[in-house]
Amino acid sequence: MQRIWAIVERDLRKFQRSPTLIFVTLMFPMVQLIVLGYAFGGNLKGLRLGVVDQDRGSEAVKLREMLDAIQDNARTFTTYDYHDLHRAVTDLRDGRLDGVVNIPPDFSRNILAQNDPQVGLIVDNTDNFVASALEQTFSSLTDDFYQNGIDAPIQPTVQLETVEVYPYTPYIQFLLPGAIALAIFMTAMIGGGIIFIDDKARGLHEGYLITPITKAELILGFNLAGAIKAVIAGFILTLFGVLIAGIHNPFDLWRLAKMFLLIVPASTAFISMMFLIMVRISDPLVPRAIFGVLNTLLFFPSGAVYPVNAFPSWMRVITAVDPFHYAVDGFQSLLLKNVPLSALGTDFAFLAGFSLIMIISATALFQRTF
Repeated sequence: MQRIWAIVERDLRKFQRSPTLIFVTLMFPMVQLIVLGYAFGGNLKGLRLGVVDQDRGSEAVKLREMLDAIQDNARTFTTYDYHDLHRAVTDLRDGRLDGVVNIPPDFSRNILAQNDPQVGLIVDNTDNFVASALEQTFSSLTDDFYQNGIDAPIQPTVQLETVEVYPYTPYIQFLLPGAIALAIFMTAMIGGGIIFIDDKARGLHEGYLITPITKAELILGFNLAGAIKAVIAGFILTLFGVLIAGIHNPFDLWRLAKMFLLIVPASTAFISMMFLIMVRISDPLVPRAIFGVLNTLLFFPSGAVYPVNAFPSWMRVITAVDPFHYAVDGFQSLLLKNVPLSALGTDFAFLAGFSLIMIISATALFQRTF
C-alpha cells in the first residue's frame, strides 16, 4: 500500500500544480449547461423584415400599425421600409433581410370592396426556424386584422400568400456549414495547437530557438503550416458534404471556388486563435481541456444549429466576436443561397481582421527562451 500510495500522491501533486486544468475541469460542465441551455429553443427576436407598401391606403396604414405593435412589444422583428420590391428581395437573397412583406397596390380597395385582399410574405427558407416563425406571426396577424378593422356585416378575409425564395432546405443542409467550420476548427486544434504543445513538451522547439529565426517568422511559419492542414480538411469535407447533404448542383465550380476563398481566412482565424491560446502554455494536458470548453463556447453560439436571433443578449455578445459565426454565416450563404462574394464582405473582413490581431498578439507573447 505504501508503494501504491506513493504513485497516488505523485499523481495528485502533479494535478494540483495545474490550476488551469483544475479550473477548466470544473467549469466545463457548467459552461455546457449554460451555453446549451440557452442556445436552443428560445423565442426568435430581432428578425429583419422589409416592408414594401405599394398601397399607402388607410387599410395599409392599419396593417403597418399592427407591424409596429409587434416590433415594439414582442420584438419578433424590426421593420425596414422599401419602395422597390425587387430591391427588397435582392437584399433578402443576399442575407440583409430575413423576410419581406409586400402590401399590393389594391389592398385597401379590395378590403372596402370586400374582395378578400392578399398580403405577400416572402421568406428566406434556407433557415426553416426563421421562416416558420415569420409565417406563424403573420398568419396570426392576418387572422386578427379585423378586430380593429372596418365595420361590415360580412368581413372579408385577408389572405396571406407565402413565397419561399429557395427550394426546400432539409435540416442536414442547414447543418452542413457548421460541420465544415467544425472540421476546420478540429484540424486547427489537433494539427496546430496540440501538436505545438506536444513538440514543446518533447523539447523539439529548442532546435528552433538556437537558430536566427525571429519570433514573427516562427509564429507565421507555425500558422501557415496549421492553416494549410485546416484548408485541406475544410475543402475535403465540403466536397463530400455537398453530396451527403444533397446540395443542388454540388460541383458548381464557381461556388466551390468561393467556398475555397472563404475557407482560407476561416482556417487562418482558427489556427491563429489556437496559437495565441497556446503560446504561453507548456502542460500538454491543459489544451485538451481548454479545447472542450472552446468547442462548446464557440460552436453553439455561432448559429450553426439554431438561429442567433433566439439567443439571449449576453450570448449575442459572444456571437459578435466569435469567428465560428462569421465562417458559418459565409458557408451558409454560399452553400444554401449561392450569393455573390460581395454579400460576404462582413464575413471576410472580420475573419481577416481577427487573424491579424491573433497573429500580432501571439508574436508579442511568444518567448524565445528554453
